[in-house]
Amino acid sequence: MPQYPKGHTGRLWVVLAAIKQIKNPTVVKIANLTGLSKGNIDKYVHDIQEGLGVTISKENAVFSIQSWGVLIKPEEVTQCLTVPINRTDTK
Repeated sequence: MPQYPKGHTGRLWVVLAAIKQIKNPTVVKIANLTGLSKGNIDKYVHDIQEGLGVTISKENAVFSIQSWGVLIKPEEVTQCLTVPINRTDTK
């Protein structure tokens, strides 16, 4: 599982990939798979919806992807769980 520093977009991608991959994904299951803090998962889901245009619902603590939006290819998202996303700073 790739690990990303605080503020790195890769965290959003691994959360999205975890939601796609896990059966009945909950905060605890997503945190266990990704290694991210349970306390931040809901924020990451919110950021995914705002920044990536994916619609995610939560019912009885279980997340569900309702729409992938126009930019995301769902069949490629799970790669984010194994392939690191590199960021090049332009400063």
